[in-house]
Amino acid sequence: MTPILPAPINGPTRVPQINPLREKAAQLETAFLAEMLGHAGLGSGRESFGGGIGEEQFASFLRHEQAEAMVKAGGIGLTEVLFRAMSGGDAGGDDAKG
Repeated sequence: MTPILPAPINGPTRVPQINPLREKAAQLETAFLAEMLGHAGLGSGRESFGGGIGEEQFASFLRHEQAEAMVKAGGIGLTEVLFRAMSGGDAGGDDAKG
């Protein structure tokens, strides 16, 4: 039996570096969107046949995850605005979008 070897790697692969400042900007957008989803009534308890106090307590976790998914899908553009503001407008072009 002939052993199957992995394909050789022709050179070093470049892993895009995530800018920590952009990551913080994305976290701020996530927090903003989660708060706005809460004010819009997403996850608020229903009048009848609701989940009671447990539903109310865990609704914020659901809103946060939904906001995080929105940011990963492109969000509302707030991450880029915050990133540029925090970096002093010198965003450069060598960092990976995250």
